[in-house]
Amino acid sequence: MKILFIGDVVGSPGRDMITEYLPRLKSKYQPHFTIINGENAASGKGITEKIYRQFLESGAQAVTLGNHAWDKKEIFEFIDDAKYMVRPANFPEETPGQGIVYCKLNGLEVAIINLQGRTFLPPIDCPFKKADDLIEQARKRTPIIFVDFHAEATSEKQAMGWYLNGRVSAVVGTHTHVQTADNRVLDKGTAYITDVGMTGPYDGILGVSREAVLKRFITALPVRFDVVEGRTQLSGVIIDIDNKTGHATAINRIMINDDHPFFD
Repeated sequence: MKILFIGDVVGSPGRDMITEYLPRLKSKYQPHFTIINGENAASGKGITEKIYRQFLESGAQAVTLGNHAWDKKEIFEFIDDAKYMVRPANFPEETPGQGIVYCKLNGLEVAIINLQGRTFLPPIDCPFKKADDLIEQARKRTPIIFVDFHAEATSEKQAMGWYLNGRVSAVVGTHTHVQTADNRVLDKGTAYITDVGMTGPYDGILGVSREAVLKRFITALPVRFDVVEGRTQLSGVIIDIDNKTGHATAINRIMINDDHPFFD
């Protein structure tokens, strides 16, 4: 089976890329499941119910989140009813929403787990211990377990990959918005990449205005970060998984932009 994962969708430029390219990607790769990280999909921070439903209508089976999950306050009005939305599982127990979802299609089932790192991010529950609990739960239903680890530090992401090696089908990193070139299948069968990259503006800095980011670095003054318009990109991975063992056999990067055009 195949899983298509698309990294951090940023604002309307990212959503436009999903609308334009997701049908073409599905036609080319024929994934059984498609997962989108949508935590930046609404104006660069957060997500709305309308956008969540648009992703599902576009062909995604699940939408993962991250540290910007609560930036659009309306999420509290619908997250408990959004059964295919996954927020970081190591948020405090009282947090609304769910940290694991199960998707079924044509006799196949995949468990999708979202975790958030703690290095350079707000202190929350331990993602490693939470992963242990959820994997034990998931393996009672399916050997196919996908983990979106939304974290800042490269070392923490690599640590999670090795920690879960052989116990999950894939650990993919999100949050830092720059696609890394270290995609590989670890020695016990877990597909890994430090960061899938972002889907949205191609000529900004992590998706927002270059001028604003440069002003922040040069002056250390607070500035407003707006999603930049112009050229766009899409970042993702396609993962091949053995149905019976849940072990990955391949993980390949997807990058679509003006310098890397898409070929059907």
